[in-house]
Amino acid sequence: MPRNEYQSQLESLREDVLYMSEVVSERLRMGMDALEQKDEQLAEEIIKGDAEINRMYLDLEQQCIDLIALQQPVAGDLRFIAASFKIITDLERIADLATNLGGYAKSAERDVFPDVDIQRIGDLTLEMLSEAMDAYDRSDTDACYAIAERDDELDAMCEAASETVVRDLIEGENDGANIESRMQDVSRLLLTVRDLERVGDHAVNIAARTLYMIENDDALIY
Repeated sequence: MPRNEYQSQLESLREDVLYMSEVVSERLRMGMDALEQKDEQLAEEIIKGDAEINRMYLDLEQQCIDLIALQQPVAGDLRFIAASFKIITDLERIADLATNLGGYAKSAERDVFPDVDIQRIGDLTLEMLSEAMDAYDRSDTDACYAIAERDDELDAMCEAASETVVRDLIEGENDGANIESRMQDVSRLLLTVRDLERVGDHAVNIAARTLYMIENDDALIY
């Protein structure tokens, strides 16, 4: 295969990975909106749309396999393809977490923990994902380290939110008539916090693979 066609395939892979990230980011934003608005129709749209993400993932996986099998890339090109493959795996898992948010939104009838700002946590995860994909697109090593540092902020926010929910449960007045409903609310919110924290972890994974792609540096891979 001519060199220019091979380079075109590599660039196409990069563009397709970036496009997948845009779709996944939109699904995550939709999940946050569905939770905030208690919008069952939007939640159902997110859940049904997961099949599209899965197909996109499989198509990109095949692109990576074909490039490795047919072109036998070495050095930087091989790291780029391998990193892209790992990144689409993280994106697919973020999409699964967005689907979880849709499920939580379908069963959320009211806001029960006003002191927990889920939207602020969600906004931070979206920023981290966007910055990680920008780092991949621009081959920006400094951004990779910055994203890893922002994960500490996200972890602290998630821990504080979880502690608030548990403290409210312990200190609040819960009679026998509403305890089951209260426990469902607590469980749903804790799961939401956990899933958003995992989104942040996947954003760090993307930054880690990007750093490895650029500099053959595994400092952020864990």
